[in-house]
Amino acid sequence: MLVRSIRLLMCPKTPKLTVDGVVVDKGNVLLVRRLNPPFRGFWALPGGFVDVGESVERAVVREILEETGLKVRVKKLVGVYSDPGRDPRRHTVSVCFLCQKVSGRLKSGSDSKEVSWFSLKKLPKLAFDHREMIEDAFG
Repeated sequence: MLVRSIRLLMCPKTPKLTVDGVVVDKGNVLLVRRLNPPFRGFWALPGGFVDVGESVERAVVREILEETGLKVRVKKLVGVYSDPGRDPRRHTVSVCFLCQKVSGRLKSGSDSKEVSWFSLKKLPKLAFDHREMIEDAFG
């Protein structure tokens, strides 16, 4: 029993922490076409997993830069999304931020096949719960 308790303490089963960024410019939202599963080929907000020792604010800035080539600054918290079924791989909790473009040139990066701006009025089918995040950012 003691060995099992020690193992649980060393390797706890907890949700993975992720971030997503809603970047808007001139009425358009920045989306990436996913390169990897799940939802390979679907459009999504730029984002990803938070590294150990990294704040969620720093993580969203890093992920957006890696996936889109744009430097951004966090404007405000949109919300926390924790539905255990939001990611088919495992239970993830995402912290979503509204971000403002600061500089950079748009280019697809590490986990994105393509990156583009979309009108808020004509969004494509989105991965995960990203439509809800966009609606919450402006609702």
